[in-house]
Amino acid sequence: MENVDSLLLDLLEWLATKARPYEEVMDAWRTSCPRLPVWEEANDRGYVNQLYVMGTGRQVAISASGALRLQKSRSRDLTNF
Repeated sequence: MENVDSLLLDLLEWLATKARPYEEVMDAWRTSCPRLPVWEEANDRGYVNQLYVMGTGRQVAISASGALRLQKSRSRDLTNF
């Protein structure tokens, strides 16, 4: 599960910069490997939001709980120096 947690943080970092089109997220993060269910875990843990934007289509953005998880990870990384 440690690999998934590390990849989840990568996904959250990527989404923290801006919301992304759903198709782009699926191309980058969906996997058929049952050992690395990054997209599924992000959804199950409530770290991402999916929304429809008129004229743009379906978008994926980091949720408030995802941003908090990312912030905690960054804080922990800074204290390890």
